[in-house]
Formats: sequence, structure tokens, C-alpha cells
Amino acid sequence: MSSGESRRVPFGPRTFHASGWRVAAWALALVGAACVGGRSPEAATRRPLDVRFAPLVERLSEPGGYFDTDNLISNERSYLHVVGGLAERNLAGGAYIGVGPDQNFSYIAAVRPAVAFIVDIRRDNLLQHLLFKALFARSRNRLEYLCLLHGRPIPEDVDAWGSRSVDELVAYVDSTPATAGATRAAADTVLATVQRFEVPLSPEDVATLRRFHETFIAAGLDLRFQSFGRAPLPHYPTLRQLVLETDRHGQRAGYLADEAAFRFVQDLQARDLVIPVVGDFAGDRALAAIGELLARWGLGVSAFYTSNVEFYLLRSGTFDRFAATVAALPRSDHGVIIRSYFGRNFGFVHPQAVPGYFSVQLLQPLDAFVARQATGGYRSYLDLVTHETIDLR
Repeated sequence: MSSGESRRVPFGPRTFHASGWRVAAWALALVGAACVGGRSPEAATRRPLDVRFAPLVERLSEPGGYFDTDNLISNERSYLHVVGGLAERNLAGGAYIGVGPDQNFSYIAAVRPAVAFIVDIRRDNLLQHLLFKALFARSRNRLEYLCLLHGRPIPEDVDAWGSRSVDELVAYVDSTPATAGATRAAADTVLATVQRFEVPLSPEDVATLRRFHETFIAAGLDLRFQSFGRAPLPHYPTLRQLVLETDRHGQRAGYLADEAAFRFVQDLQARDLVIPVVGDFAGDRALAAIGELLARWGLGVSAFYTSNVEFYLLRSGTFDRFAATVAALPRSDHGVIIRSYFGRNFGFVHPQAVPGYFSVQLLQPLDAFVARQATGGYRSYLDLVTHETIDLR
């Protein structure tokens, strides 16, 4: 479940002509693919981009909306089951768009884009990503990142932990209680670093940042997704489970599982190329403005993580507006949509469901999504999650 879900009054009609943009998007996708072709993936992802972080965040963002959870961590325990499929599609060098908290970093590490945008209807999600950005800026490695996030004392030999397994990192956090000194130092460090990003923050924003950080510190790796007014469901994973999750082959595959994966995301953050945006997927500004920016940069979307947002867009009648915006985005060759399906809510077990997992992670080619929508669209949410889906089994 993700807070990109549209839970406010729908926006008015779009102000651009989608069909004209589809032609431009197709041409620019070829340009973006050509920029990647002939070079190594690492070279493609380091393409210089003109980014002024705070003004860009402000310019792309819409007014915030409401969602009934802080959404501090994902409830999609299956989130890494698409990693193998992403690796097979050679997506490096394009643009990544996603929604929600830090599961995006694992997809970014897998896709290796040149730039990433995290679009969420809640301003609180933007604030949380500023917290994450500060943690990346102040961390020497994965262990220091986890210690700062959870208010744990940082070991004197922290530099020697770069080659340790994620299981060892988790064991350290679990066995090391938060202390008053470490908590205070982490909170002060994070807030001071966030303020250097120059994104304007109200007193309420600062209070929210502190509350989020305090929640991570108090709960530690036992933190679990929950909604306002509803108790956590038993199948919602803890943060510990998410950090230790595996791909379909049983391999640790998150951004904290490997120092190189962590370093890739950290480098992208350091170059201000993980850009949080406040926006409704069916809104009238954020996604369209990102598309215009990518067109100027000659980049196509290589991966678009929608979580289960489309279920709510279909229910609210705004899905076609979202689909028109997606069709207008420049697309890379082999670009995909990553979506989550909570099938038991519909009484339908997806053929790609993995036993023991409540959620199912799916991949669909972006071109197939656009083509299907242009020739009649989707009759229902089940229609959406069962057609043109890449078989990951």
C-alpha cells in the first residue's frame, strides 16, 4: 500500500494534448536509449544533469494531499521479487519514478538510473526522504546509516564494517540499545543536515521530521507499517524482515544487503539526483512536469514503481488521467512498471504469487501499458494486473 494513492478531490481536466505528447515521448525515448547505448551502465548513470535541488523540488511539487498512514516503511514483503526481472532488462541510465518510502532505494540500486523521482501525494513523504537524504550524506557505510536512523551508538571500528553481511548489521542494531547520547547526536545531525538542503521547512515540517526519526529510534527494526485508526495486520512485515528480504532465488537483494548497492544510491543522493516530489499520480502538475524535464534532458523512464496506487485511481475514476500522463512520458527501451498486488483482498490468487507472501510484485512493459490503454484500456483492476505482465517465475 502506498500513499501515492489518490485520496482527495480529483483535479480538473488536463491542460496538455496527450496524443501529441505521445509522439514526442516515443522520439525522446529513442534519444534516451541512444544516450545509454554504446557506453557502460556506470558511465550512463553518471551523465551530468543540471539540478538545483531545492528549487526543483518546489517547482515540480503540487499541494499535498491526505493518506491514512505515515507510511514509514512498506507493507509489501514481496518487494524484491522483481529484482531479477529488472536486471534482465538492462535498464541502466534512464529515469526512475517511484512512490512511498525506502523500498525505492532497492529498485534504484537494481535499475541504476541516471536520476530518480519519488512522487507521493503526502508532503510527509517528501520530509521522510529529506531525512533519508541526510542519513546518506552523513554515513560512511551501511552500518553508520542504520545507527543514525535508529539512534544506536556508532562503533569505533565502523569503517571496518563495509564488507560485513546485512545479517551482521542487523544483529548489531538489534543487540545495541539506543542511548540518550547517540539519540541526541543522531537527531541533531539529521536535522542540521536537512536544513542545509535549503528546502523551505515550516515549524510543523520540522516537528514531523523529528517525530518520524523518533519513531525509527523507539521501534528499531521492529517498526511495522500501520494505518491511522487500524491495528497492524499480522502479514505486515517488520523493518527487520524488509531489510533481510530476498529475491525469488533466496538472495539478499535490498539496498542495504550490499555495500556497492548502498554506495550507488548514496552517490546519486550526493549529486541531488534522488528528487522527492509532492504529487498526485492523477494530478495536473507533478508527473507532467517531470516528463517535460526528462524530455529536455533526453532521458526516458526506465522503471515506474506504482505500488498499488492504480487500484485507488481506478476506484476514484482518475485512472485514465494518470494513464494519459504516463503515455506522455519519454520512455526508455524495455522500460517497465513495477506494481504491487494484494490479491487476497479480491479473492484472486495471482499466478505469480509466491507461497507465504500476502503481496505479489509484478512487472509490465511500459510500452504494453500505453498500447493497451490506447486501444480500449483496462476494464478493472484485475484486468490491469493480469494482462501484459512479465512472467517472473
